[in-house]
Amino acid sequence: MFQVLSGVWALLLGIVLIMLGNGMHFTLIGLRGGIEGFSAAELAIVTSGYFVGFLSGARLTPALIRRVGHVRVFAALGSFMSAGLIAFTLLAEPWAWTLLRILVGFCMSGIYVTAESWLNNASTNETRGKVLSAYMIAQTLGIIGAQGLLTLGDAATAALFIGASILVSISFAPILLTVSPMPAVEVARPMSLRNLFSGSPLGTVGIFLLGSVYATQSGMGAVFGSEIGLSADQIALFVAMLFAGALVLQYPIGWLSDRVDRRKLIFGAAALGGASCTLGWLGGGGLWSLMAAAFLAGGVTTPLYALLLAYTNDFLSAEEMPAASGGLVFTFGLGAITGPLLTGWAMQALGPFAFWLVLGATFGVTALYALYRMTQRATLSVDETESYLGVLPTASPVAVEAAGTWAAEQAEAAREEAAEAAEAEAEAEAEAEAEAEADDSPPSS
Repeated sequence: MFQVLSGVWALLLGIVLIMLGNGMHFTLIGLRGGIEGFSAAELAIVTSGYFVGFLSGARLTPALIRRVGHVRVFAALGSFMSAGLIAFTLLAEPWAWTLLRILVGFCMSGIYVTAESWLNNASTNETRGKVLSAYMIAQTLGIIGAQGLLTLGDAATAALFIGASILVSISFAPILLTVSPMPAVEVARPMSLRNLFSGSPLGTVGIFLLGSVYATQSGMGAVFGSEIGLSADQIALFVAMLFAGALVLQYPIGWLSDRVDRRKLIFGAAALGGASCTLGWLGGGGLWSLMAAAFLAGGVTTPLYALLLAYTNDFLSAEEMPAASGGLVFTFGLGAITGPLLTGWAMQALGPFAFWLVLGATFGVTALYALYRMTQRATLSVDETESYLGVLPTASPVAVEAAGTWAAEQAEAAREEAAEAAEAEAEAEAEAEAEAEADDSPPSS
């Protein structure tokens, strides 16, 4: 593993620093917005703005890279993002923050596309799974670590926004100074939603609903904490727990994914998410019930995303996977734009605990739809499914496509090994039967 990471350590370090800055800004929006007197509905619009920009960046960045190259795009997006983070403190108006969030989302999406292209180019077929896993862990650790940094300053001042900007600025040094190959970026045209739904209804609907869940958790979690009166440190811990759960639950859910009917696992994970939201709602603001609910609800979200990607790939050919990756990322983005808007409206109308009601209802719909789909399509045998690889919801089409290719290659290799083993076993049995017949035959006179 160390040998694999030795070639990409600078890129992973840069990603951790970027995620520290971006993770700080996500929570800061809720904290500072509460201080400035923004309503939940206004902050929901601000939150959705990020995902509007993110979706746009995923579509437009590959064309930019082909025109001017990786280094120029990477440096330009980093500069714009760093400036955008500081600008939040200059004009505390919802419309201005929404525009800045669109800018930051666009930049982050472009940064992901560029970084993941480099990462994919630096990997081989044998190392791609480990490299992608390390990349996803680096992202998650960066987001969790960002919540710890928030406890070092006051959200009412500009210091934390400046700190986030500095982290993003210095993150590009290890990447740009050490990464030399300039990979080509070829992102397939996204598959239409109609074709995607036709191939995998559960995958398409599930990804849309999960986009709503993820954006609500990451964007409205701090807003919820602020509205119920949690301290800044408690809000940071609450958001950290949303992502810490994914580190713990990713492996066991992934292990089960390659051994059981994935629809049952999707149903079970979504049901657990819904139950955890019920705990958060019934807990009445108790600190430990909130932390437990956040750990479980956030813990199943990331594995569910990877599960739905793997399940969708099970019904696609290798030639269809690149286009499907773009379609799934687009579908996720649509859900991510919708979720915070719905949650903000509900919190405005019903109170802050509507945060859990919307999340729980979305998990519940996902679970029920998975249950329904079990009655509509025959179960694939485990041998026919693709391998599972944990992919974060923040991944661009580049990483999703690379993960799908890796999963298909791993599954094909596993099927070939199984076939060879079965053939060897059959030959051994045939030889044993021949020897037995020879032993039983009467000796010639």
